[in-house]
Amino acid sequence: MSIRPTDTTSELPELPDPPTRNTAADQQGPEQGPEQRGPQSQGSEQRGARKKGGGRDLYFDLLRAVALFRVVLYHLMGWAWLPIVFPSMGVMFALAGNLMARSLARRPAPEVVRGRLRRLLPPLWLLGAVGVTGMLAAGWGPDEDGHPGWWWLHLGYWILPLSDPPYGEGLPGVHGLIGDDWATDMGVPLWYIRAYLWFVLLSPFLLRALRRLPWLTVVAPLVLSAALEAGLLPVPGWRLEAQLSDFGAFGACWLLGMAHQEGILRRLPRYVVPSLAPAVAAAGLWYALAHHLEGGHDLDDMPFAQSLWSFAAVLLLLHLSPSWSQWPGRLRRWDRLITLLNSRAVTIYLWHNVCIGIVEALWDRLWAVPGLETGAPWILQSPWPQLPVIWLLTALCVVCFGWVEDLAARRRPRLWPDGRAAAHRA
Repeated sequence: MSIRPTDTTSELPELPDPPTRNTAADQQGPEQGPEQRGPQSQGSEQRGARKKGGGRDLYFDLLRAVALFRVVLYHLMGWAWLPIVFPSMGVMFALAGNLMARSLARRPAPEVVRGRLRRLLPPLWLLGAVGVTGMLAAGWGPDEDGHPGWWWLHLGYWILPLSDPPYGEGLPGVHGLIGDDWATDMGVPLWYIRAYLWFVLLSPFLLRALRRLPWLTVVAPLVLSAALEAGLLPVPGWRLEAQLSDFGAFGACWLLGMAHQEGILRRLPRYVVPSLAPAVAAAGLWYALAHHLEGGHDLDDMPFAQSLWSFAAVLLLLHLSPSWSQWPGRLRRWDRLITLLNSRAVTIYLWHNVCIGIVEALWDRLWAVPGLETGAPWILQSPWPQLPVIWLLTALCVVCFGWVEDLAARRRPRLWPDGRAAAHRA
């Protein structure tokens, strides 16, 4: 299993507004109802960033759900080619940037930023309440790195993750139930929360720059990533380096999402994106292959290759962007699942990696089952049988912890928000 602070989450994924079922009335969320649309929002739509009618874009919901599923699959399998097939983190940052630009077009920037932080932080606090308590009980403390004062200060990143929250490496687990890497499984993916927070804080300024100098602003993160890769921009301290590296890797994706919402991409001649994106993708893939792309060493370890490949993939996906208001026929059966994944994206992202560690520890105990090693060794050796168990355990986390997302969004808590209740009301 490979995890590096440039691929889970991505995603957590995108931290969307609460999705609903695809009736005309239900598709308008609390921030998207027509009664709340001001002249500035209408002007943004007239620039062609969205089809008329408002509501959630089901195409984006599908991308977010696929990205989240791919993240879980990647963290279990560790296949180097999975981020190539679908660069989840770039997609999720692009969707988040699109949503952020949409909100900034309707409401004042301080209000939008506060709203995003309100949705982001409570799920992290709940994870920290459980995780940090467990780490302290396992012996983690101020003397962990020899600098007790800094340890206490860094604990504050569990409250406001301006940098990566600390965690205890190598803490003992529960034999046969939780592996020794459980704290690492919990802490490492939090890079996404930190990166998302900074993108949110910078979005008002990024949007202003995008409107003045669109394409120079979009490519600036790629230039930053190239400069960091070439060693032309020495950075003191790993925390600042991590911030700049992630901004270089995914900043262009965030800005592409904003550019899509602003209608900038639609002003391009139709042939530009299909001509440009494959060339950029080829450059990113060439760079990755030249730096030994393989299992255990993939795009997550190559921020510059990641930036090029994700930029190209996001550019193509946004270029296609059919802006569905109704599901195409073959996708209707997946409506409730996609709605659930979007409604609980943060919870699934934050807890799925711990679920993987628990299932792997349980699977190791199966070697002690008489006859299983000789009669059905594939059950022990293949990760595929673990996948449904991981999703089952993740679903339990959704039930136990997902309600905090509703409280953060000032909604009535729900255990299983798959949109069924909204469909019944319709």
